Amino acid sequence: MSASRGALVLFEGADRCGKSTQARRLVKTLEQRGVRAELWRYPDRTTKTGEMIDAYLRSESDTADAAIHLLFAANRWEKKALMERKLADGVTLVCDRYSYSGCAFTAAKGVEGLDLTWCKAPEVGLPRPDALMYLELSLEDAARRGGFGEERYETTEMQRAVKEMFESMREPWWDVIDANRDEEVIEREVLEIALGAIERAKSGEPLGTLWDARA
Repeated sequence: MSASRGALVLFEGADRCGKSTQARRLVKTLEQRGVRAELWRYPDRTTKTGEMIDAYLRSESDTADAAIHLLFAANRWEKKALMERKLADGVTLVCDRYSYSGCAFTAAKGVEGLDLTWCKAPEVGLPRPDALMYLELSLEDAARRGGFGEERYETTEMQRAVKEMFESMREPWWDVIDANRDEEVIEREVLEIALGAIERAKSGEPLGTLWDARA
């Protein structure tokens, strides 16, 4: 049996669906239960690649679509070793966005040659999440939430295309969560899913890689 480890728990979805809120709440609850947990966000805007991505997302600079996608991927790869060490040490990592967002947002641009197959290629080999919680929220509800429109991709047209890409990538093992409910209701559902993933990781379930087959 493989060694006990921490779990990789991921929140995904279009903008303003509540991922960051639920990720923060989950980490706090896990810590209160004695589970070692950390909150990770992608892109990590504190690294060298992250600073370039941040400028791009704030529309302070322009970068070719293929190049910015590879920059997002590099932002994940540069933390792969640290991620694996943390998990091996028994720390559960709760991620706000990951490779799935990277692929969905680039493919949603509709640029010739940059389809989902191309987008997934530089992500192959990164750790695969033990649980992926996809927060589903209508475009209308998302647009009514505070902060919508502050960054480059926060337009209704782009977000509609992003949701379509997420639908194309959706796999049976994803947990789809109705995000148009009270935060406390969502939080309880999220906790149950996360605890299941943590228990599986603790019992020695091997850490997978993107985009390998899921049993």
